[in-house]
Amino acid sequence: MIAKNIIQLLESIERKCVEVNRNPADVKLIAVSKNFGIEEIKSALLTGMTDFGENRAQELTAKFKEFGSKVKWHFIGNLQRNKVRFVVQAADYIHSVNSLQLASEINRLAGKVNKVQKVLLQIKTSNEETKSGVEKESEIYDLVNYCAEYPNIELVGLMTIGPLTDDIERIKNSFIYLRELKGYYNAKGFNNIKELSMGMTGDYKIAIEEGATMLRIGSAIFGERDYSKEYIRI
Repeated sequence: MIAKNIIQLLESIERKCVEVNRNPADVKLIAVSKNFGIEEIKSALLTGMTDFGENRAQELTAKFKEFGSKVKWHFIGNLQRNKVRFVVQAADYIHSVNSLQLASEINRLAGKVNKVQKVLLQIKTSNEETKSGVEKESEIYDLVNYCAEYPNIELVGLMTIGPLTDDIERIKNSFIYLRELKGYYNAKGFNNIKELSMGMTGDYKIAIEEGATMLRIGSAIFGERDYSKEYIRI
């Protein structure tokens, strides 16, 4: 079932890219494997999937020990500073940098393991209280500039979570804002900001329309999660 889902999803992504005159090779599918186990990831790997997303440090650590560099790991959840040391050791990308303090800690601990950590800034593009991310323009500006100065951080993109709504225009505007923010900083010389991590199972087609380069999709690949169960307990 997982293999079939991935094939259908990749075909859907390709069709949407062609429809909006984009190259499908410019859109990376990240299989969000949080709360799913080793066997599900193995099934996805057999289809050629390479990129997987996790949102808990302990779960990422356990899966990294199992698969290592066979997988490109994307940390996509809220990251507490006391968990940074685990995530830096495993993650190829951290999508959820939302404060100067967190960026500084990532830089410090990446330096200890001689790593340049690829990061994306999480931007809040809707007024939903449940969403997190940097919102004020001045804070975004400071964070972009500080990340550019840190030797053990490479700021490669921006990430957002679209609003949970059936209002397509609200979702679209959220993604447009992120794309325009990328363009603004590219024009100021921050040319390493290339990635737009936006779009999930319910809104990935809209995200493709608005320039997404990374799609974070879970349930369309693995099925619905049972949050009463945890893959790993602390």
